[in-house]
Amino acid sequence: MIKHKVYAQHSRVSAKDRLCIKLIKTCVITALNSEGVETPCEVSVLITDDESIRKINLEFRNIDKATDVLSFPMLEFSPPGWTDPGFHAVDPETGLIALGEIVLSAEKVKKQAHLYNQTVERETAYLTIHSVLHLLGYDHLDEAKGKKQMREREKEILGEIEYD
Repeated sequence: MIKHKVYAQHSRVSAKDRLCIKLIKTCVITALNSEGVETPCEVSVLITDDESIRKINLEFRNIDKATDVLSFPMLEFSPPGWTDPGFHAVDPETGLIALGEIVLSAEKVKKQAHLYNQTVERETAYLTIHSVLHLLGYDHLDEAKGKKQMREREKEILGEIEYD
């Protein structure tokens, strides 16, 4: 069995607004396994507030507004989907490949869950899976192909964890 490692923590999120870290870890691992990631990988997840994600979005994307989720891949996959990058990508100290970082806004998750008539858990699962797919090179900017491919994978993986 593949031993992926997911590091997740809250920062600047009130106790009442915290998201389920166990669900987030399950979503990351399920998405990696569903994508056929056979080399042990690590993913970091920061759960924060709108103001913090706005600052990160401004710093890294030059967009001065809060967003629901950001993905910061450490590797480039082209075409999208898992391709083993080889032993040079493995951290010799941990034996893991660092895939990247995910930043979630707990405030946006809760607002969007209400807006889309979903549970907070379902919205958390969707955004986490969406972000993992970005780490693996999927993109939804190409309306014709990329968005359709990404949405299909999101739906399939949500089904695997019974949030479809």
